[in-house]
Amino acid sequence: MTKVRILPEILSNKIAAGEVVERPASVVKELVENALDAGSTKIIIEVEKGGRSLIRVSDNGMGMGHDDALLSIERYATSKIYKDEDLFSINTLGFRGEALPSIASVSKFTLETRSAGEPSGIKIDIHGGTIKKVSEIGVPQGTLINVRDLFFNTPARRKFMKTINTEMGHIGDIVSCIALAWPEVHFRLIHNGKTIKNWNSVSNNLERTIDILGSEFRGNLNKLEFESSEISFSGWTANSNINRTTSRGIYVFVNNRFVKDRVVQHALFKGYTGRLMKGRFPAAVLFIKIPPDQVDVNVHPAKNEVRFIRHQEVHDLIAEKVMEALNQADRPGLTQAKDTNKSQVIVPETPEKHDAGRINNLEKHRPAVSEEICTYIGPSINETQDLIKKPDILPEQETLWEKKIFGDMHIIGQFRGTYILCESQEGLILIDQHAAHERVVYEHLKQQALTKKYSSQSLLIPENLELNYQEADILEKMLPGLKAAGLEIEPFGGTTFIIKSLPSIFSNKSIIPMIMEILEKTADIGVKQGIEKAFDESLIIMACHGAIRANHLLSNIQIKGLLNQLDKCENPSCCPHGRPTWIKWSVRFLEKSFNRIV
Repeated sequence: MTKVRILPEILSNKIAAGEVVERPASVVKELVENALDAGSTKIIIEVEKGGRSLIRVSDNGMGMGHDDALLSIERYATSKIYKDEDLFSINTLGFRGEALPSIASVSKFTLETRSAGEPSGIKIDIHGGTIKKVSEIGVPQGTLINVRDLFFNTPARRKFMKTINTEMGHIGDIVSCIALAWPEVHFRLIHNGKTIKNWNSVSNNLERTIDILGSEFRGNLNKLEFESSEISFSGWTANSNINRTTSRGIYVFVNNRFVKDRVVQHALFKGYTGRLMKGRFPAAVLFIKIPPDQVDVNVHPAKNEVRFIRHQEVHDLIAEKVMEALNQADRPGLTQAKDTNKSQVIVPETPEKHDAGRINNLEKHRPAVSEEICTYIGPSINETQDLIKKPDILPEQETLWEKKIFGDMHIIGQFRGTYILCESQEGLILIDQHAAHERVVYEHLKQQALTKKYSSQSLLIPENLELNYQEADILEKMLPGLKAAGLEIEPFGGTTFIIKSLPSIFSNKSIIPMIMEILEKTADIGVKQGIEKAFDESLIIMACHGAIRANHLLSNIQIKGLLNQLDKCENPSCCPHGRPTWIKWSVRFLEKSFNRIV
């Protein structure tokens, strides 16, 4: 007797069901995708007890005739693939020919359908993969599928199902994902007889997106758009202040198919570089259109993964366009408030006449500011003197051509020596001086490194740096990059190095703790991830150590210098760690808070 045997059809369908039908949400996904492939414009999903008792999906699509309906429940039967070449040019959502027989093999399954032009429809009853009855019925055009008692004949699978709320949550998520990509289709989701969500068809995809993502995204989404002969994509990226602790806020669609793709996710992260704190994820909706023969959708049984043929090109294009969209969003429409604006709040410049407390410009109580801070957050000494003589006069050409955002704001003062308060026509702007200066210093150091025009200061007495073997090995790899940023370190035998010169901003600062932090961070992320990433992390640490700290009082001239330099930054809205540099309290928010408006 042979040991190798052909599996019975019902058993092989159950095995296929294990791949395709993971949980009730998997059933909903397969049935809704089939409905969309049938050209439906209205799809109703009814669920009872989180899909345990019933999953019913009805549509107004093209439906099926008698023979097609019977074939559709046979394994490997499909209307979407006819020849070998079709496998590499899939342009439909469902195509395997496994979904219906797999679902029917682990449930009490009923199919009702009628195609256009047919006088009557067909009803097929299947119990655990066995056809019980085929009958002729009167039904409208389209298809209705009932899936009852899912996994009733596979108790091992049924016991792994989660609570009703958990399973319903997965169903809600998958329907929301599909609805995002098909705004022209009307979707209704019903649970235990109660409508959970009703998405009417809309022509504006933005409205469907906000409806599904949540109202907090209104006004916080940045348009993405790119088109070429090979690839096009559109969608929205959320401002970096709206982020998540997981990747659940990332929705990626390839030819209207919801997928989870590492290439695209990595591209999004690269586009958000410097805008998110560690452990945070961006929120984005991205629709990618690509020729079917340029992407493999047959990677995973559930069809939720894809493989791009030209993956590097896809990655780089998305990263570039996301960064461009965020860079544009980082420059808010803040304009200088006029004196005639009734909502303007003016704090007197002379503290002797009005006691404005710590929030005002307390020049006579302010400690001296070191030269290196003036270099980065304020003008030079000569420029300072000119500004004192003519504080309100700007050259006509600068006013005409140079549009400033931060530099044109009215400076109110500081709060607790940490936050800079400014006024714009739109409201009150609060700036974290450390985060803002950190961004300025980071971009300054990065630009110096790129152009190799760094400004450094030689030490009269070089400092010794004693390291262990691992630290010495890391530092040796990073010496050229650090030198390009103005930090010159040379080997001195064994694991000893000498520090010969520093960037100008680090004069009078302890440099060894900063270098040790750089080495620890590089050891943590690993040099194998790329010397470029390690070097960028080094610049972030250098910017943090070089920036002014909290509880440091600044003059209005220094604040003005910081704001002007913030205008020149590529990404002025976030520090290199991803923390926001500024927040806005709109006039409307303030007036509502004080009950001036309702």
